[in-house]
Amino acid sequence: MLNTVHRALFDHYLGISRMLAGQLDFHSAIRAVATEIKDIIPHDHLDVCITMIDGQYHTAYESGFETDWGKRAPAPLAQSPIRTLLWGEEDYLLTADACTDPRFHFKGAFSQPILAQSLRSRLHVPLKVQGDVIGALSCSSRQAGLYDLQDIANARAIADLLAPYFFALRAAEQAKRSAIVEAEARAREEGLRLGALRLTEALEAERQRIGMDLHDETLADLTRLSRRLERLTHQPEVTGEALEPLFRGLQHCMQDLRQIIEEAKPSILQLFGFVEAVENHLDRSTRDSGPTIAWALEDNSAGAAERLDQTVSTALFRIVQEAISNAIRHARASEIRVRLEASDRSFDIAVIDNGIGFERPVKRSGCGIGNMKTRARLISAKFEIGNRSEGPGTIVRVQLSPATAMQEALA
Repeated sequence: MLNTVHRALFDHYLGISRMLAGQLDFHSAIRAVATEIKDIIPHDHLDVCITMIDGQYHTAYESGFETDWGKRAPAPLAQSPIRTLLWGEEDYLLTADACTDPRFHFKGAFSQPILAQSLRSRLHVPLKVQGDVIGALSCSSRQAGLYDLQDIANARAIADLLAPYFFALRAAEQAKRSAIVEAEARAREEGLRLGALRLTEALEAERQRIGMDLHDETLADLTRLSRRLERLTHQPEVTGEALEPLFRGLQHCMQDLRQIIEEAKPSILQLFGFVEAVENHLDRSTRDSGPTIAWALEDNSAGAAERLDQTVSTALFRIVQEAISNAIRHARASEIRVRLEASDRSFDIAVIDNGIGFERPVKRSGCGIGNMKTRARLISAKFEIGNRSEGPGTIVRVQLSPATAMQEALA
């Protein structure tokens, strides 16, 4: 049967457990239990020191009055006057006069509050969870020689009540900090991505302006010049043999300008959509390349390709253009296949050829491949290029996840 003293202690311990319930942060928790603890261990100053998960820093939460310990958050654990306890080197610390005890005043120790507040009697016990020290409970009094080993025993009982609760609070605080850091990192990444997308949009707008200027002015002038030269060929004083090379050169110039205009202003993409634009580019590029090149377009995207954001669509079209150009100009392919696929997890584009492959990446990894990689990064897409696994040739693959610009398209 419990005697009166033990019964009173038991009631205070129950009071501590009851007061902890519902406290959601360290400050409110320590202040809620301070009165019950004071009835067990008299003190002028009470603090709970919690080590951070990295084991290098700690934070003090105070009751009674505030000191610089509580203002330095977090503080290096190596400078704590009770570092040996926090490191698990001692099971408790007890002193009759901390103002003169050399254990609290080693070189580099932040013991100024002890002297400033004349905290003479001090006791410290560790907060342990599954054998690991996660902090310490400290009681201090301005009266010298106040505490003894019985107070240490009582403090340990209190620490056993506090430790699991404060361990959970520390885990919650760490999760909150991690969530904030992750959110800030995502915000920065999203800001960079949106900035890059706006830059891409501005560049595309400028390319379109250049395309229209070339079409309305330069190409028209060259067309008129070509017609004049054609008329000159019928004049007797001008030989057709002399003008024929110039005429052919002008025809080639106009063809090149038309190609520039199509690359600068993909009107088919804007007017008829992604799939038809890719199909048209495949047909025109292989037809104009000289030797016969077979091509195929496999659209398994269930319409997702046509629901792409305009900026994303343009970037992907540019990547496909470059991949097809590389297959024709560098890989010497006789067959090119473009495959579009979509699922609830991703949107994939693959440009596959049966050419010489990707055996010499130094020569093949020029500006074109660099541009494809950059465009993919700007729309947060995954870019891969390498040899085909099922035969000779190269495969260029671009993958968009729903978390990026494809989120609406796949909804």
